[in-house]
Amino acid sequence: MREAEQGLFDLRRGLPIRVTGDPASGNAVLLAAVEGLSHGTLDQLRGAGGRRLRLAVTHHRAHAMGLTPAPPIGQTADRSTGVHTGDVSLGLRDDTTPDAVWSLSSGLDRPERASLDMGAASIPEIGGLTLARLGQLLPAVVSVSLTPSDASEGAPVDHTISTVTAEQIQRLAANNRVEVTYVSDGPVPLEEAEEARFVCFREGNGILEHVAILIGVREDWPEPVPVRLHSACLTGDLFGSLRCDCGQQLRGSLRVFAARGGGVLLYLAQEGRGIGLGNKLRAYTLQQQGLDTVDADCTLGFGADERRYDAAVEMLGHLQINRIQLLTNNPEKVRALQAGGIDVADRQPLYGTLNRHNLPYVRAKVDRAGHWLTDMLSGPIRGE
Repeated sequence: MREAEQGLFDLRRGLPIRVTGDPASGNAVLLAAVEGLSHGTLDQLRGAGGRRLRLAVTHHRAHAMGLTPAPPIGQTADRSTGVHTGDVSLGLRDDTTPDAVWSLSSGLDRPERASLDMGAASIPEIGGLTLARLGQLLPAVVSVSLTPSDASEGAPVDHTISTVTAEQIQRLAANNRVEVTYVSDGPVPLEEAEEARFVCFREGNGILEHVAILIGVREDWPEPVPVRLHSACLTGDLFGSLRCDCGQQLRGSLRVFAARGGGVLLYLAQEGRGIGLGNKLRAYTLQQQGLDTVDADCTLGFGADERRYDAAVEMLGHLQINRIQLLTNNPEKVRALQAGGIDVADRQPLYGTLNRHNLPYVRAKVDRAGHWLTDMLSGPIRGE
């Protein structure tokens, strides 16, 4: 998987990579992420074989552009393969600029379908979309197809460019288990609970790190163990953003643990429901233009919720915790843990405070994702 990891690293650096598909067919593309795309990179792609550039986008983005039917709510690409039959490839004009590609990949404008050369994304293009998603880049790539002679060593394509196969990318996407042993741990007294210990875990592919925060002395923990799965939210957790209730839920769960004699908070590196901080901020801009939180994510090419909870299951297993009281309003967290063999014996709701900024966000979680927040919505709105 080293080739796929190098490809991921290079995409994040703004460099083009070569992705090959089925060896029997000899199909391959030279591609680059739309995020960070430059005139120089476009020229490099154009010079790789003289063929027409193409833009590959996910099925969610294709629907937002008015090109395909709506995918089912909550549907994402298969993370074990990266493949989705609705991913689309679009022919680009010869004079296309980076700004035009960016607008086509992420804006609210809907191009005329008749003016587009549209087809299904190829296996190499889907591989590029998978790497972009794994790297928390905007899931859109520009590519040019290569002939077998172009794709061979010593061909016109620069031999210093990373080469990765679609199969290697699939294996990287599937290898997302947390290491069975922790990376490190240490005591971290907190304002809400002085008896606290942080345990750091790293995913098997080395990309993300998660933290288990153990509150209280383990021997004093109640049964079942109170547990909170909390996805990282820089804006809410650290800066107290009024757009969400994340910071309030984080600190509220710590207070619950302290009052009950202990518990465990799993702090998961899944900013913006798994799309990353940069894309979350882009989604905020789209929300300012009238979209709700789900439609904003889908307009950028993501599913309604890109998170997975395999890491949480692995962390609980390492901590030898298999029966819990889950502090959550999210039914998907309950389902995911139960599917992973964790006994969710009880659930406790955890509410923040409504305000005029987070009201649309909370409503969307109820109406679009089925979160158990009806009681919160019936409460007062701060400042009114």
